[in-house]
Amino acid sequence: MLQRTETAGAAEARQAPSAGLTLILAGATGAIVANIYYVQPLIGIIAPSLHMAKVTASLLVTLTQLGYALGLLFLVPLGDLLENRALILRTVAATILALVLAAIAPDAAVFLAAAVLIGLTATSVQMIVPMAAHLAPEAMRGRVVGNVMAGLILGILFARPLGSLIAYFAGWRAVFGLSAIAMAALTLALHRSLPRNQPHSDQSYGALLGSIPMLMIRERTLRRRSLYQAAAFGAFSLYWTAVPLLLTEEFHYTQRGIAVFALVGAAGAVAAPIAGRLADRGWGRPGTAASLILIMLSAGLSAWGAAHHDVVLLALAGVALDFGVQSNVVFGQRAIYLLAPELRSRLNGAYMATFFIGGAAGSAVASWLLIHGGWNLVSAVGAALPALALLYFASTVIRRMRHLE
Repeated sequence: MLQRTETAGAAEARQAPSAGLTLILAGATGAIVANIYYVQPLIGIIAPSLHMAKVTASLLVTLTQLGYALGLLFLVPLGDLLENRALILRTVAATILALVLAAIAPDAAVFLAAAVLIGLTATSVQMIVPMAAHLAPEAMRGRVVGNVMAGLILGILFARPLGSLIAYFAGWRAVFGLSAIAMAALTLALHRSLPRNQPHSDQSYGALLGSIPMLMIRERTLRRRSLYQAAAFGAFSLYWTAVPLLLTEEFHYTQRGIAVFALVGAAGAVAAPIAGRLADRGWGRPGTAASLILIMLSAGLSAWGAAHHDVVLLALAGVALDFGVQSNVVFGQRAIYLLAPELRSRLNGAYMATFFIGGAAGSAVASWLLIHGGWNLVSAVGAALPALALLYFASTVIRRMRHLE
């Protein structure tokens, strides 16, 4: 297993990042990650304008996600090799170019290429989060990471309604154009605020990438936490992919109504800073169990709401789901960041890539489950995923107790 190389004295001597810097980091993660999600509610207007067939319209989302996955595997590990400030600034600057390309794309091929680049460069958020963890002393690391993650989560939750609103008034190209302007302003803010952080590594880039699979094999904490969150994020993506279809077909919601419903999920963002503080106090393990149970209960609540045609219960289920998923991701990050400071970027990349695959799987089966089994089947799968993770969690607790005996 990995050993921490940061001395206790160095960890204690480090001062926590200022409230201003934490706010900038949180805002940056939210603004950057939103670029991945703007396209989701806009497929219906982007695809026709670029003369894409309905059967291939989903590529607009799929290629953005593919780009993000590639970035997690091939760009994020560079945080353990290159000076972090320069790496983040260059990656965000590349996002500007990708967004401009999307805004002016004359045809589908150009836009799809831009979509891959948007996803690829949006992984700068996963360079910022480990940097925030590095800047914080151990006693406050969960709190700082939780606060930064709250910004990221707000970006995810607000991207869909914000993109829909901008497109409604100014067209879909304005969404990407305005975001490019925002990224330019963000680059200047980060240039002025980010401290330099030079990792100490003598590995080559190839050796760096080759070490990632070994981290998953050797490090049980990383493996367990990644699988817990893959199940949780699978349930999250399943719900938020299927519920717009349910609202359209059963509740007769318009696109604007769905955008308002999506805003409800923003309440789940308060979970991240709360979870960070609980993790700092040693409540990571019981917090993980509580998070997975809450996700299971949210699936039951959503089934009850759909059966009784009660949109309020559906919305409350979304809030509970978001609260559980966002809490669990912070508990997981707090645990893996304790492993080895010099490996945080690779650990974070492996963690995020694993649960991102879980989320992609949840999205992929959402429509099929809803069509063939209705919302009851969606809810059943949404409950089964965290239930399996909870069983795995319980088995590790039991093994640990037996080992102590």
